Amino acid sequence: MAVSNTTKALKDIMRIDAGINGDAQYIEQITWMLFLKAFDFKEQIWEETDESYYPVVPQEYRWSVWADDAEGVTGDLLLEHVTAMFRALRNLDTSKEEDPKRRKWLVNSVLEDVNNFMKSGTELRKVINKINEDINFYEVKGSHLFNGIYEGMLKDLQSAGKAGEFYTPRPVTRFVVRHIVPKLGESIFDPACGTGGFLTSVINYFEDNDAVTSVDDYSTLQNTIRGIEKKPFPYLLCITNLLAHGIDVPDVRRANALARHTSEYTAKEKVDIIVTNPPFGGAENKVISQSVSAELRNTETADLFLVHIMALLKDGGRCGLVLPDGFLFGTGVKSAIKKKLLEECDLHTIIRLPKSVFAPYTSINTNLLFFTKGRPTKGVWFYRLEMPEGYKHFSKTKPMQDSHFKPVEDWWGKLEGGAWKGRAESDVSQYVPVEDIIAGDYNLDLCGFPHETVEILPPDEFIAKYLNEKAAISARIENILGQITAAMNQEGV
Repeated sequence: MAVSNTTKALKDIMRIDAGINGDAQYIEQITWMLFLKAFDFKEQIWEETDESYYPVVPQEYRWSVWADDAEGVTGDLLLEHVTAMFRALRNLDTSKEEDPKRRKWLVNSVLEDVNNFMKSGTELRKVINKINEDINFYEVKGSHLFNGIYEGMLKDLQSAGKAGEFYTPRPVTRFVVRHIVPKLGESIFDPACGTGGFLTSVINYFEDNDAVTSVDDYSTLQNTIRGIEKKPFPYLLCITNLLAHGIDVPDVRRANALARHTSEYTAKEKVDIIVTNPPFGGAENKVISQSVSAELRNTETADLFLVHIMALLKDGGRCGLVLPDGFLFGTGVKSAIKKKLLEECDLHTIIRLPKSVFAPYTSINTNLLFFTKGRPTKGVWFYRLEMPEGYKHFSKTKPMQDSHFKPVEDWWGKLEGGAWKGRAESDVSQYVPVEDIIAGDYNLDLCGFPHETVEILPPDEFIAKYLNEKAAISARIENILGQITAAMNQEGV
């Protein structure tokens, strides 16, 4: 069955239930079930292959015990069972002695704020049976279908109110990861990981490039990818997404990545790569804003994340992130942050994405910034990615595709000896020396060339100019009318 058909069938069943109200609840409801099914599959593998295996989920609450039987518990008894299950799993013993591999901790943390919204045990049984019918992890196609269903649900987030802020279109995450060029063994971090799009794109990148070919490679991958997510709903989505992509115990913490002062980061915590789409348009409280030095202090979330990212990168570390236009042209504290960025990092490329990439969640213009820490910026390449032919705007039904990045892929070139080979200036690209950027008060809003300027005059000058132009136009009209009248008189009309 096609992924879209499975997703639609699940939604159709749940739509009947009085407890489900909107896409966000539908997604959360489905996700905790997918998490438990995926985790039970993992636990079965650990039982067979891991000599140090210990039971994680109590036997009566393992998916294969209570959910796999299509004729099993249903109705009110099923609702009571689920309620007892949540209570038990939220109280697992996660001490180091009882949980050395942090597997119980994972289950406990994922289900901490999860809800069973469904009020009908009969409809809940139908949903469970549909999941079991369409997803079988023992078949290769089953895991691919799981990923497909899951990505389909994550796309639904874009139309699920504010939940859309946690989803970055996959063509964007894949493009950023491809041009950061991660290597197996490098530490990779997303401090605002949302549903895990950047982290799963890293995993897929390694798989596509045959970088994980042994047990040791797999262990390295497991131990070098990590993230932080502040809110419980996207945290649940992220953990399940990483499980679906083969990570046994995802190293993702529920926390605010901005809570610690940047001066507190230790060498051990610093990373090789950061790929992220930090929240923008939001504001943090003053306590959080004090996690950076005074001259960089701001309540704008995206600004604070950029300061923390600079502190978290090792020298030579690379970053690819999404930022809104407001940061590029902002002054004051934003200029101070940009000054620090250009002095401490090589901000080599900024790509302006077409408007509506994040539609319908936001129509704000967004940009991709690529930089390397440890050497100052000599100049910045700017590229404006145009809306593809045949599109007026992107939407849920006509989203951005990987193929839409082809123009910038063809332009990207190669970094050799500290310089970019193959890049050229054009109608959509230009190179700006850092001296010009500094002279322009660190304005980085240079992707929209040719730039149309608007002259803003003081009121008295504006009025005088308007009256002069009006008088000149009136004089021209009178002159033309005079010429017409004279011509008519000559013809005797």
